[in-house]
Amino acid sequence: MKKLLLKLLRDIRESIGQFITIVLVIAVGAFFYAGLITISKDLSDYTDNYFQEHNLADFNVHYSSITEGDISSMQEMDGINKIEGRYTFDANQTFDGYKASLKVHSIPQGNEINTIAVTSGTIPSSKEEILLDARYGEEHDYVVGDQVTIHHEEGSFEFIISGFGENVEHAFNIEDPSLVLPDHKTHGVAYIHEERIEEIAGSFYYNELIIDAIEGYSSEQISTAIEDYSKELPYLYQVNKERAVSYSAINVTITNNGLMSTVAPLILFMVAAVTIFLTMSRVIDSQRNQIGVMKALGVNDRNILIHYMGYPILVGIVGSVIGWLITAFTLVNVLNSVIEQTYSLPNFNLSVSFYTIFPPVIVSIVFGVIACYLSGRSILKERAAQALRPKPPKKMKKIMVERVVGLWKRLSYGNKLILRNIFLNKKKALTSSFGVIVCVILLITAFGFENSMQSIAAQINKVYQYDFKVDYKGEVDTTNLPPEVDSYFSLATIPIEFVDFKDEKNATLLVTETENNLIHFFDTENNQIALDDSGVLVPQSYADKYNISEGDTIKVKLIAPDMGGQLIDVTVAKISTQYTNPSFYSTPEYLLSLGMQFQPTSLLVQADSDANKENIHTYFESNPSVELISDKSDIKKSVDNIIEQNNPVFIIFILCAVVLSFGAIFTISSINIYERTRELATLKVLGYQRNKINRLIFVENIILTTFAVLIALPISGFVYELVVQALSSSSQQIPDRLGLGTIGLAIALTFLLTIISNVLLRRKVTKINMIESLKSVE
Repeated sequence: MKKLLLKLLRDIRESIGQFITIVLVIAVGAFFYAGLITISKDLSDYTDNYFQEHNLADFNVHYSSITEGDISSMQEMDGINKIEGRYTFDANQTFDGYKASLKVHSIPQGNEINTIAVTSGTIPSSKEEILLDARYGEEHDYVVGDQVTIHHEEGSFEFIISGFGENVEHAFNIEDPSLVLPDHKTHGVAYIHEERIEEIAGSFYYNELIIDAIEGYSSEQISTAIEDYSKELPYLYQVNKERAVSYSAINVTITNNGLMSTVAPLILFMVAAVTIFLTMSRVIDSQRNQIGVMKALGVNDRNILIHYMGYPILVGIVGSVIGWLITAFTLVNVLNSVIEQTYSLPNFNLSVSFYTIFPPVIVSIVFGVIACYLSGRSILKERAAQALRPKPPKKMKKIMVERVVGLWKRLSYGNKLILRNIFLNKKKALTSSFGVIVCVILLITAFGFENSMQSIAAQINKVYQYDFKVDYKGEVDTTNLPPEVDSYFSLATIPIEFVDFKDEKNATLLVTETENNLIHFFDTENNQIALDDSGVLVPQSYADKYNISEGDTIKVKLIAPDMGGQLIDVTVAKISTQYTNPSFYSTPEYLLSLGMQFQPTSLLVQADSDANKENIHTYFESNPSVELISDKSDIKKSVDNIIEQNNPVFIIFILCAVVLSFGAIFTISSINIYERTRELATLKVLGYQRNKINRLIFVENIILTTFAVLIALPISGFVYELVVQALSSSSQQIPDRLGLGTIGLAIALTFLLTIISNVLLRRKVTKINMIESLKSVE
């Protein structure tokens, strides 16, 4: 066995290029598995403990106002463990050149639900104190003891910072659920003492209940019971834990990464298995006489097979270890940065478990051993005398092209050799193409997602034509606008809740004039569409998720405090593609036809082309009736942050796809040369020039690559669409169409890798020993 081990090492040394490529393929699979399973498992374990430790509320119920007496009566309902009331309001802070919004909650007495994870300082103990979320405080360089002023529609209020912390309910701390990434500089969360409620609200009351349900009770029944109980109360709406923004966003991340950690590595290990199958077939065929000698010397078939299985076992172990090490030292840092930027999870840190190395080792070895067995079982069935003889040539029938006499006669001798060789080894040609097919799919998917992110960013400039969006505290004032303003249109924002879609979180209905040309809408074919008075315009993301079509009717509840929970049926007039900030749009005339009364709260402003936009911004900023001013760059900044955050991931994904493609193509080309060594040596003896021999290999590989690309193209579109559907949601639409440029780039790169592989392997053709190759086994 020791001598067989030495022979194995020698075999590896003689085909070191193929050994390295297979190791790289397995390393990429282990790399993806370790990274994706780590983020899925660590995030799942952390959030399970975090949500349990700080008792994430099962329900958030909103009212215009509710008293402590109403709460105590509700406490007796079946399925409810504890109810806490609090006062929640929106405020803002003014900084140099911009405003930041704050979601402010009062802290219930004896708080046990949605408790705060204090990172520094203490929880407010008096009405003068306030606790800010740690990320917001860090962005503004606040420290404990600083004095801050927050502005509310009832006035301005001063506080002293008692501490900083995070809360489970704002783990995904985002101002607008339709946005993708939080901006901690312009939005934060704050907590104040209950004693300050009366001063801010005008009287002491609550407008939100946080409810801890008893485990095992049906959330549907509890939800219905709350609605029934609240019929006589100024009830607005409720959100259960599963529909809460933070909880659902984190669970989507966990689910998607868990799924990808299974599917992606499995596909890669299959590519490795195919490559091992081709490699071992070549090795075993080339060592046919050595196997015959081992049989003649008494080495049994099991030991011979175990000897050759050492190859896939070794590449499986080496590849998995390399992939795990790369994950531990590179990918974890990238993923930590992504999680830190996306979620507010105190002291969360990814760490690759040593045990994540074992699944890739086991799976790659199992796939490799099976491939080795399939490639070597036929020769092991032969007797020693048969194995010592040269392998009988395959019987060759006329190929399809050969039957077309006129065409066959016009082909050169070299082209005839190429076609005959492909059809003589049809199974190996198809098997070889499998690896290239998978790699083409990976390349197209990787480039497709990068292009999708760029498409999302590009749509912003096409959709939003305004320069500023001005939110007013009360009624919109258009009587005294800066002279530099070229045009403006009013906008009303109405929060709505879906009645028919129980699993859907709240959405936004925006109301603006039909003539508003500062917001453009597009259909799935990228044709511009316009608002009309026949119904509402629905985002494509919602239409896809709930199978909504034009002409359908949707029942919604108006959950703004001044709407009183009114129910209306709206007609779907048109469906628009909205990659960012998906919202429902309507005209004032349509809502008035439904008997709705509303008040515009915002103004979309477009400045003159030569206007000084800073002056306009300063004007609105100094207007006491203006609550918040934002410009188009804020939305673009959010999308740019997404692209910047995901760029390292896309680069890694594209590099891995390139490595896999090169590995598969290089192995196929290398095996093609080894299998045709005798034929190529014969051509050299007959006086064939070296460049013509290289052309035979090159053209054959180009044909196989072309075949693989043609098969991969329709599959790529299907796979990309599946991945887009898995990652999309009602609040996030990803372009699901692959552009010709993306496909062309992936195809061009595939052929470039084929050319590079052929160039690197030219030396092997040159070094073919004619005498050794043409010797017959005596």
